[in-house]
Amino acid sequence: MVYKTLSLWKLIVQPEVSQYLTANSNVQIFFKVGIALANTFLSLLITAKRRNSMWGNLRMKFTLKVLSMAVVAAASTFTFADDQAASPFGLSFSGNAAVTTDYRFRGLSQTQNDPAVQAGFTLAHDSGVYFGLWGSNINFGSGTPNLELDPSLGFATTLDSFASKPLLDVGVLYYNYPSASDLSWVEFYGKLTFASVLAEGDSILTNVNFTNDYAGADTNSWNVNAGYSVPFGSTGFGGVASVGYTVVDDEDKYSFGGDDNYVDWKVGVNYAFKSISGATAELAAVGTNIDTDAMDDATARGVETGAVFTLTKTF
Repeated sequence: MVYKTLSLWKLIVQPEVSQYLTANSNVQIFFKVGIALANTFLSLLITAKRRNSMWGNLRMKFTLKVLSMAVVAAASTFTFADDQAASPFGLSFSGNAAVTTDYRFRGLSQTQNDPAVQAGFTLAHDSGVYFGLWGSNINFGSGTPNLELDPSLGFATTLDSFASKPLLDVGVLYYNYPSASDLSWVEFYGKLTFASVLAEGDSILTNVNFTNDYAGADTNSWNVNAGYSVPFGSTGFGGVASVGYTVVDDEDKYSFGGDDNYVDWKVGVNYAFKSISGATAELAAVGTNIDTDAMDDATARGVETGAVFTLTKTF
């Protein structure tokens, strides 16, 4: 799978990489930010070290297919409505669909390093209130659950009183596993996005997440994350990087390789297809610092650094 991924990525990006990336000033900015994120990761790493069934598969496939069809159908409906007249209710719709070689959540594989098909939509009101629904196949290695279907409710607004006019996004998300409800859990989140900070078109995302029932294990957990993305001029290429830190209160109820905390990271390159609006490809290295000494090979691969290739279409 890794070789096929790398070959596919090479076919897509290789003809344009050498021509554009090295000559673009935004590349230098991306690597500078990457170094800063690496320094943050090292600091977090030091802190972390110191703190020392057939029916199920058919149902999962059917649900994902219905979700994908619903997203496409709704998107077509709203697009047609936008062409005719603005919605009288102040509503707007956006959707996305993706295929990925490995569904990684904060560095942890949710599919045993296998591919995933994902789709979602967001229905937003002019007031800033929005509702979202996102789904993906999953595989925790125990047969069930095999489907994740997450609804969310939030509020987003631009903070115009600040010179940088960041976007504030707060809300609640329900990690929902229909065939294993005991694993489902609720998380509250807050995000700040800053646009065109270091270069034209770039963005810095910071977010804080909290739950009192991490992975259904009845323990508090905090997650903080910082990410950066930047386009490489008008080439269609761009860079992405992020670093996150997750900690739980009670490692007896839930732990990460025996520890109550871990660091995750991601560094990658993406490409926006000029011939297909809203279509992007991304190749990224994703990993964590979780100790794998006591894990079997399959489990260890799910937390170790690996290459992840993703094709996404937004509308």
